Amino acid sequence: MSQQTRTSWWGTICAAALIAVMGSNTAIAQDKRVRLQMASSYGSSLPLLGESGVAYTERVARASGGSISIKFNEPNALVPVLQSFDAVSQGSVDMAWTASAFWSGKDTAFNFFSSVPFGPGTAEYLAWLTYGGGKELMAEMYEPHGIHAITCAIVPPEGSGWFRKEINSLDDLKGLKMRFLGLGAKVMEKLGVATQLIAPGEIYQALQLGTLDAAEFSTPEMDLKLGFYQVARYYYLPGWHQQATAIDLLINKKKWDALSPTQQAIIEQACGDSIRDTIAKGEARQFQALKEMQAKGVEIKKWTPEFIAAFEKAWNEVAQEEAATNPNFKKVFESYSNFRKEYAIWRDNGVLK
Repeated sequence: MSQQTRTSWWGTICAAALIAVMGSNTAIAQDKRVRLQMASSYGSSLPLLGESGVAYTERVARASGGSISIKFNEPNALVPVLQSFDAVSQGSVDMAWTASAFWSGKDTAFNFFSSVPFGPGTAEYLAWLTYGGGKELMAEMYEPHGIHAITCAIVPPEGSGWFRKEINSLDDLKGLKMRFLGLGAKVMEKLGVATQLIAPGEIYQALQLGTLDAAEFSTPEMDLKLGFYQVARYYYLPGWHQQATAIDLLINKKKWDALSPTQQAIIEQACGDSIRDTIAKGEARQFQALKEMQAKGVEIKKWTPEFIAAFEKAWNEVAQEEAATNPNFKKVFESYSNFRKEYAIWRDNGVLK
């Protein structure tokens, strides 16, 4: 190849690359600037759940070149946490950083898009949500309410709960007042626990005042941050109720439809980046949190096989009862269960135990 030919060849490559970049920048530049208000169910200083919401707004701003600006609002700043669904649906709030399990009072099928008792680990859960029918069912559940929903973060297994008194037998659970989220709450109710769903920021005070005897919230790192160890000494693992937890971005459907295809792609791709980051960061931080808890005098307990068997039996009863009375639950549960049955040959043979 002559010098002149090489020069011409490199010139062509560089020109093509420049045109591609300019074309991309032009597409973004031509988009109308969008300002969106996001309600968060988690405070900005809360590890993983809150900080990932803040980081998400920053990713979108960078990727869009400022075309999309999302304002992260602290819990209850725009609307009470448990009213975020209605606010997004009505358009009084543009979007929410939250978990579908908060809406179990509207339909218990929403729980499947957050976590499932005795459910899969992160990889298998994400596989169902993304390629096993989960996201299509999630759209089917949300769209009648005028909401476009996207899975936007995944956090590792949670703790099973903080207890003010040690639990030595199943009878010790009876009559306890406990904060619990999602389908796991129905399991605990089967075992005689009186559950309540209260927003994250209210849990500590409820434990401190004795309004609650116990509470589950999230991973060791997040529970440590909220200081539950100061008012409840016993921390139980594993979190059978949430082996993987998905966080969702809910967007008012009219607001979503008004975005350009480029802006929609940026929002979706930023969610993918957030999922990767929360999985990696979540797994990297929990062991240190458990060590710190031990240093503070927390007694870390593991449920015995008797308890695990009782929880699982109660979960199977809950699932059958819900499927018998709620067509949406039945439909989503069948999709989820069938995927897990098909996946089993890979899980049992391909994963080192």
